[in-house]
Amino acid sequence: MRQWLERLEARKGLDRLTEGARRLVLGSYGLLLVLMVYRGMIVTTDGNALVPLLIFVMPLVLFLPSILTRRPRGHAWLAFVSLLYFTQGVMVATLPGQELRGSAEALIALALFVGCTAYARFRSRQLQAG
Repeated sequence: MRQWLERLEARKGLDRLTEGARRLVLGSYGLLLVLMVYRGMIVTTDGNALVPLLIFVMPLVLFLPSILTRRPRGHAWLAFVSLLYFTQGVMVATLPGQELRGSAEALIALALFVGCTAYARFRSRQLQAG
C-alpha cells in the first residue's frame, strides 16, 4: 500500500492530491453537517428541541478550526470521528423507512473518512518536503 501511495504521489504530485483530498473533505463535511442539522431538527424530545441538534452537530463543529486552518492532525482526528457517523448511518439504515437517510449518512461519512485520511497524509508530506 505504501509503495502504491508513493507511486501515486510521484505520478500526480503532492499539490494536486492535497487539493483533491481537501475538496473531498469540504464537500463531504458540508453535506454531513447539513444532514445532521436536518436530522437534529426532525428528532423531537419532550422539552427541548435544541438538545438533539447539538448532539448531532457539535462533534463536527468542533473540528471546523482544524479544517479552516488546514491542520493535518485535526483531519486525522476528524477521520476517526467520521467513523462514528458511519456506524450511526449503518444502524439507521436498518430501521424501517429510514434506509435512504441512513445510507446517505453512511456514504457521506465514508467519503469524509477517505478525504480526511488522504488529506492528512498528503498535507503532512507536503509540509515535510517544503
